[in-house]
Amino acid sequence: MKKNHTVWKLFGGYFLVLLLMVMSSSVFGQSPCDNDGICVVQFNAGFNAGNKVPWVTELSDCDNVFIDIQKDTKAAGKYKIVVVPTIIIFNEGEEVARFQANIMMQMESTQKEIQGKIDEILMDSF
Repeated sequence: MKKNHTVWKLFGGYFLVLLLMVMSSSVFGQSPCDNDGICVVQFNAGFNAGNKVPWVTELSDCDNVFIDIQKDTKAAGKYKIVVVPTIIIFNEGEEVARFQANIMMQMESTQKEIQGKIDEILMDSF
């Protein structure tokens, strides 16, 4: 007599799909930050070091990360960086705001403007 293993095959297939979904969600769309709060990431390149935004580390109520896309070559593609410097604000691992440099590769957004966006995100979380 032949046993019917259809139920186990279906269960295994569903389990495999679920496992792949969990693995892919933890890899893609992830912030380069270690925490689940607000994180500000500045992307720049060594050739544009003169236009690095020094006041990003002075922003309050957030973590800061600096990524040099010349050293971390996959970061530019992963985060869709088309001009440097670019500043991205992540909240709970999701991108919520992006500030890009002008054609001269200089950041026109101000510390006050970016801090205002951070404060707005904090207020919306209450």
